[in-house]
Amino acid sequence: MILTTLEGVPGKTITKHFGLVQGSTVRAKHLGKDIMAGLKNLVGGELQGYTELLQEARKEAVNRMIQQASQLDANAIVNIRFATSSVTQGAAELFAYGTAVRVE
Repeated sequence: MILTTLEGVPGKTITKHFGLVQGSTVRAKHLGKDIMAGLKNLVGGELQGYTELLQEARKEAVNRMIQQASQLDANAIVNIRFATSSVTQGAAELFAYGTAVRVE
């Protein structure tokens, strides 16, 4: 599966348009990571626990989007975007979406 944030795939022609595909995941904070993040806020620096949490969430959302595109027989997803939203205190959704197409 070709993935791109561009509106097309360079060097290829879009031959079929399948429409919007999406994938999402809702993740909650981890108490242990929250405590460490609170301590890190005092001295500054990267909050690695949250960085890892977001990387896992992005990967899962993208994989779900790819699975949906594969079911449509697409071989590429173009114009990929990400969005986040708060679901409840301590939990957030990461949403990946794009346009499923067939390219040649």
